[in-house]
Amino acid sequence: MSTTNLHAGEATLTRQKLDKNQILRDLARLIAEHQDDIIQQNQLDLERAGDLDPTLVDRLKVNEKKVAGMVAAVENVIRLDDPQGRVLSRYPHPNGMVVENRVVPFGTILIIYESRPDVTIEAAISAFKAGNKILLKGGKEAKQSNLYLVQLWHEALTKNGADPSYVQYLDFNREQTQRLIADNTHRVDLIIPRGGEGLINYIRNNTSIPLLVSGRGNNFVYVHDDADFAMAIDLILNGKQRLSVCNAIDKVLLNKHLPQREAKLRQLIQRLQDIGMTTIYGDESLRADFPQLVPIDSPDLYAEEFLAPKILLGEVASVEEAIQLVNDHSGGHSAVIVTADADVAALYQEEVDCAAVYHNASSRFTDGGEFGFGAEIAISTQKLHFRGPIGLAQLVTNKWFISGNGQTRA
Repeated sequence: MSTTNLHAGEATLTRQKLDKNQILRDLARLIAEHQDDIIQQNQLDLERAGDLDPTLVDRLKVNEKKVAGMVAAVENVIRLDDPQGRVLSRYPHPNGMVVENRVVPFGTILIIYESRPDVTIEAAISAFKAGNKILLKGGKEAKQSNLYLVQLWHEALTKNGADPSYVQYLDFNREQTQRLIADNTHRVDLIIPRGGEGLINYIRNNTSIPLLVSGRGNNFVYVHDDADFAMAIDLILNGKQRLSVCNAIDKVLLNKHLPQREAKLRQLIQRLQDIGMTTIYGDESLRADFPQLVPIDSPDLYAEEFLAPKILLGEVASVEEAIQLVNDHSGGHSAVIVTADADVAALYQEEVDCAAVYHNASSRFTDGGEFGFGAEIAISTQKLHFRGPIGLAQLVTNKWFISGNGQTRA
C-alpha cells in the first residue's frame, strides 16, 4: 500500500475495507500473546522514570488489566461500523449530474501524548479504522513500551499486506518535534494533543495545523437541596476513584439549604478522608462549622485541575449560582448534578457549558468505551469539529463526489 500519496492510500484502504478488521483482529491476538513482553518493556520504562509523581506512575504503568483493556478496545472497534465511504447526502441534479457527499478520512493524524502507552493502541485503532494514517509521538518516559506496541502494529499490518508505515512511531527529540509542529514536515492534516495544558498551549501557539484539543478536566458536582445524599456521596467518591484521569471530580458545590446540613457534611468529609483525600478545601461558609478544612487562599483554586488526592467543597444558594461557578471555572469536560427534581436537572444540563453533563450519574462515564465508541482517541472540550469523547466516527471529514457526462454551466 503506497502512503507517499495520501489519496492513493485512501483509495487502497477503501478497496481493502474488509482487511481493516482482519488487521485489528491480528493486532488483538498479538497483544494478548505478547502480554508478558509488553509488561517487561513497560517495566524498563518504570525503572528509568525515577521518582515520578504517583499519578504519572498510574498513567505510565502497564499491567495485566491494562493489556486486557487494550485487547478489549481493539475487539470493540472491530464490531463498530466503518464510517469511510458512507454517503451523507445524494442530490440528482436537474442536468443529470449526481452530487454525493461522502465520509472520507482526515488523512494523516498526529497524536502527541504523555505517559500512557495504552494510547498507542486505543487511540490509534479508531484513527486507523476510520481510514487515517497515524503518526504517534509519545513521551520519552514510555519509549520502550511504545516502540514495542508499534512493533506489534507493524506485524499485524505486514501480515495482511498493508504498508507498516500506516502506523508510525516518531522517536523524535525535542528539536525534531518542535520542527514537526512548526513546519509540518510530515504533511499532517490534524493534530490531537493528549496531555496537560502546557503541551496543548505550546502546540496551539506554534502550529498552523488544525488541532482537536483533548482538554483538561477540573470537573464539578452540584448537590441540590433535595438530593439523595447517600447517592451524592457515592458519586463524589467514585469521581475520586482514580486521580490521574480527566473525568475525575475536583470540585463539589453543596446547596446551603440541605436538610440536616451539618450531619451530612460531616459524613461527606469523613468519607473523603477515609479514601485518602489528604487535602480537603472548604470555603468560608463551610469552614465556619468545619475549621479542619483547608482555606481557599485564592479564587484561582476553583479553576485548578488537581490530579492529586485533593478536593474542594463550596456552598451555593441556588442551582443558578452553581451553574455560574461551573461555567466560570471548569475545564468544559464533565459536570454532575444530584437532584430529585427533573426540572432543576434539565436547567443544569442545558445551561452548564461542558461536553458531558450528568444527572444522578458519575462523571467517570465520560469515556469513549462507555459511550459505545469501542475506544476513544480523546475527549474534546472544544466545539469544533466535535465535542466530548472522540471515536472512529468522529475521526473523519466529508468530501463531495460529482459524476456527470460532460455537463457545463451556462
